[in-house]
Amino acid sequence: MTDPYKILGVSKTASQDEIKKAYRKLAKIHHPDLNPGNKESEVKFKEISHAFDLIGTQESRTKFDRGETDEHQQHQYEQYRRQQGPQRYANSFGQDSDTEDLFANLFGRGKRTRGGFGHAGFNGMNIPGEDQLYQMEVDFSEAALGGEKIITLPNGLKLSVKIPAGIENGKKLKFKGLGGKGIGTAPAGDAYIQISIKPKMGFSRVENDIHTEVPISFFEAINGAEIEVPTLEGNVMLKVPAGVSSGSKLRVKNKGAGPLDTRGNLIVTLKIVMPKMIPPELKNAITDLEKFYAYNPRVSL
Repeated sequence: MTDPYKILGVSKTASQDEIKKAYRKLAKIHHPDLNPGNKESEVKFKEISHAFDLIGTQESRTKFDRGETDEHQQHQYEQYRRQQGPQRYANSFGQDSDTEDLFANLFGRGKRTRGGFGHAGFNGMNIPGEDQLYQMEVDFSEAALGGEKIITLPNGLKLSVKIPAGIENGKKLKFKGLGGKGIGTAPAGDAYIQISIKPKMGFSRVENDIHTEVPISFFEAINGAEIEVPTLEGNVMLKVPAGVSSGSKLRVKNKGAGPLDTRGNLIVTLKIVMPKMIPPELKNAITDLEKFYAYNPRVSL
């Protein structure tokens, strides 16, 4: 006979809260999605899942402690587990919804689900449906400023996915009840859309600030200028102060990523670029000026 207390590493006098915490800790370690291809972890996960079914609630624990377990139901349970196995989804696309970490959600629901396998109501074969994970690629600008996409799930259902402004790469959007169908009267699982952000040439992102590099001439660096710079929402004019050096950073407020009320800034890094060809007249003029205005930029290094 399986000893669920030993499998979960708790004493027979442990509280229900201690049992639940022990299960969650072990489940996170051995979940098949975190150990792809590891048969040993898969077997261990099934073992701790079965142990939790035996003593995870006060009712089932009392029944186990009294020796009143139903072997037929245990056989049904093991058969169901073998049939289901760990399901993984790699469908790609290119709300009421909210962002949250997938595994935190799966392990944080108590009776609702457990790693997508579900155990609530097993005695009556009412088993919640699997949670399903899909991938969706979005443009750099869409992720920064927000947007909306219509996608079609494998079951033919069309979803309007609202992309929150400032969403980060790898974040997941949750669609409650749109996962696998439940067994019996149990609810369906949830669908998760994981965001993959395509890079945009010339732009990078640090938190909610957008960074870009803009070339300027040495004349503009010396005299100052008003130049046109690109943003995710079109070009804007930027005032370059006189005497700037390569690497100087200028800020354009509220032209970064995120919602309007907390939007980040555009950080422009200036790069002084020399002309591809220097005519003799320019070279001679610079040589004459150097006699009066020479300086050593390495003095402070």
